[in-house]
Amino acid sequence: MRLGDVIDDHCSRCKRTMDHSIVAMMGEEVLQVRCRTCNFEHKYRKNRGGKKEMTAQEAFNKVLASVAISQPPSQRDSGKTKKKK
Repeated sequence: MRLGDVIDDHCSRCKRTMDHSIVAMMGEEVLQVRCRTCNFEHKYRKNRGGKKEMTAQEAFNKVLASVAISQPPSQRDSGKTKKKK
């Protein structure tokens, strides 16, 4: 690795793992990086930090639960009862 190379790291401003450019090194060790999304410069965290990112299955379950809760009862039970005049 050398200065200017792209490396993944956790950005505390973006709150997720993003592409970073290396801006400072000591020997072979990366010391400082700059986020390529928000341009925030910080110490290299070795891609550790923040909360654990959700898996695809966890994200799907979360969205599915929020959709089921947000629907009004009339839409969920639409085929069960109909009144005759």
